[in-house]
Amino acid sequence: MGFVKVAEASEIPSGKVKKVELEGKEILIANVDGKYYAIGNKCTHMGGDLSKGSLSGNIVTCPRHKATFDITSGKVVSGPKFPLSPKIKDEKSYKVKVEGNDILVSTD
Repeated sequence: MGFVKVAEASEIPSGKVKKVELEGKEILIANVDGKYYAIGNKCTHMGGDLSKGSLSGNIVTCPRHKATFDITSGKVVSGPKFPLSPKIKDEKSYKVKVEGNDILVSTD
């Protein structure tokens, strides 16, 4: 299992997120009470940029149609606030580790 440095811990304060690119994929890194998590950054509903949404605790809300995801697992919490919306899928979740000030994400 390979890990790649994607950011420094000092770049993502508690309660904040950062979009990074890893192997051509956009990934959202979030700091929830000092622990870092990573999921796909593009909403599975209509591709909204989750890094431009809001993070409340461990729930990130898409800025486009307000679908919500659990940042700790990538699971859908609630679908979009949009009538007749198609079913959305969970976000891919990535393993994260911190070494010193470096945030590393698994490439697997």
